Amino acid sequence: MNFLQWLFPFGRDAVEDGRFTSLRSEAILKTINRLEQRIAERFPESGLAGVCKEFNHLSVKSEVLARRLQEPIWAVRLAAMAASLLLVALVAWALGQLVQNFQFDASGVFHLLQTTESAINELIFLGLAIFFLVNLEARIKRRSTLQALHRLRSIAHVVDMHQLTKDPAYLLAKHKIVDTESSPRRTLTRQQLMRYLDYCSELLALNAKVAALFAQHTDDEVVLSAVNDLELLVQGLSAKIWQKIMILDLSAE
Repeated sequence: MNFLQWLFPFGRDAVEDGRFTSLRSEAILKTINRLEQRIAERFPESGLAGVCKEFNHLSVKSEVLARRLQEPIWAVRLAAMAASLLLVALVAWALGQLVQNFQFDASGVFHLLQTTESAINELIFLGLAIFFLVNLEARIKRRSTLQALHRLRSIAHVVDMHQLTKDPAYLLAKHKIVDTESSPRRTLTRQQLMRYLDYCSELLALNAKVAALFAQHTDDEVVLSAVNDLELLVQGLSAKIWQKIMILDLSAE
C-alpha cells in the first residue's frame, strides 16, 4: 500500500473485494428489464407499460453514458494542455524579450514599471484562461450528465402523473361514487390497484438508482447536488404512493 492509498483508502481508484461496495449497473438494468416484463404481463394496455419501456431505453443509454464519462476525454484534454503550454510559452517569450531589451537607465526603469503593470493584468487573464482550459473537460462531462438527469427527472414526473387518478377512496367508499363525464376510468380492483401503485414505486426507486450511477465516480459538486435533488424528488413522490398502498393494505384488515 502506497502513501496515497493509505491517506485516501476510499478514493475513486480504490479496489474493493466485496460485491456490495458500489452499484452494479448490469444488475440495475436487469431489474428494470424484469420490471418492464412484469408490468407488460399484468397491465399490457396501460400507459405505465409504455413509460417503463421508455425508461428501460433511457436507462441503457444513461448507463452507457455514465460508464463513458468515467474515462478521460483525451481529445479535449490534449487540446487544453497544448493551448495552456502555448499561452505559457508566449508569456515566457515576452519575458525574454523584456529582459533582452531592458536598459539600466531612467527611461528603462520607467518602461519597466509600465510593462510590469500591464504584465500583471495579462497574468490575471492568463490564469483565467488556463483555469478555463483545465476545467473544460469537467464542464463538458457535467453538461452531458445534467442533460441525462433532466430526462430521468422528467420520467419521474410522468410516473407520478400515471398514479394521480389511482385513488383508493374510490374503492373504499361505503357509497358508490357517481362518475361524471370527465371522471377518469377506474376499472382496477383493489389487488390490481395495489400492484399498479407498487410498480410506480419501483419505477421511481430504480430511477434514483440510475441517477446514482452518475454520482458514483465523480466529485463534481454540481452533479452530486443534482443527483441528490432527484433522489429527494423521487422520495417525495414515492411517499405519496406508499400512503395509498398503506390505506389499501389497512382496509383489508
